[in-house]
Amino acid sequence: MTALGKIQGPIKNEMEEFEKYFRSFMKSKVPLLDIITNYIIRRKGKQMRPMFVFLSAKMNGGVKQSTYHAASLIELLHTATLIHDDVVDESYQRRGFFSINALWKNKIAVLVGDYLLSRGLLLSVDNQEFDLLRIVSEAMRQMSEGELLQIEKARKLDITEDIYFEIIEKKTATLIASCAAGGAKSAGAIDEAVETMWNFGKFVGIAFQIKDDLFDYQKNNLVGKPSGNDIKEKKMTLPLIHALNNASSSDKKHVIRLVRKNNNESSKVDEVIRFVKENGGIEYATVRMEEYQKKALDLIKDYPESEAKSALIEMVNYTTSRKK
Repeated sequence: MTALGKIQGPIKNEMEEFEKYFRSFMKSKVPLLDIITNYIIRRKGKQMRPMFVFLSAKMNGGVKQSTYHAASLIELLHTATLIHDDVVDESYQRRGFFSINALWKNKIAVLVGDYLLSRGLLLSVDNQEFDLLRIVSEAMRQMSEGELLQIEKARKLDITEDIYFEIIEKKTATLIASCAAGGAKSAGAIDEAVETMWNFGKFVGIAFQIKDDLFDYQKNNLVGKPSGNDIKEKKMTLPLIHALNNASSSDKKHVIRLVRKNNNESSKVDEVIRFVKENGGIEYATVRMEEYQKKALDLIKDYPESEAKSALIEMVNYTTSRKK
């Protein structure tokens, strides 16, 4: 059985029910909108976010109707932000498929994102899920702040390690935090447990993002060489930040110049990758990733043993061992 299969085991029935439930919230009376939302549903990924919601709920008292609301709310709002992100980034592919703006242009993509946001808000209000809405809205606020902070800092390429962690906590980790906290809240957990699960999700999310950053410097299965995509996009990630901190002043200026002005030249990107490896960037980022992995696992170690707890532990380990 695959790692994802083990993770899904305790919530297999709930995930199947959730899929039907989520589809119902994507429906509309506008044919064009139905075509687009069906396209979105067919491209769904591993569904890690709803899995976090259901496993957290199961470990904190049990899955209830509110849990389906929480998972649907998070997926609706997250899908909306992805559609809007593709418009902002002028990105025409996502997970190997054409993005909504690539197929239907920006105006329609923005409106579809707005529709999904409204469906999420109505789902919360109609079911009086105000606590869940507060948890998810806090995550969305922080995600927006993280994006803007990254844009601001990317212009000068002056991201410190502290700023890097602030950005990834806001951009990536808070969404996973909202999944874990939302699942606990939907199960009726006390505020202390909800906060614990928020921090659990936050630490998992930070480890997840560092793992993503490491992929840029590791061989991929397609071409047998690192992608260097973050370098090409002038993103200052932890391996590069640490390597720059360990370099001489002249080397640091040279590498920053390469990232700023030669980021589309393969030979120059390869030079930056070699620099990061030679200056301990990979090893350092791996150690920090494992620190956050341990922090997450420590937060749930006192929960009673259960299938849901075992699956969550498996999910944390999968986050840092996955191949893509």
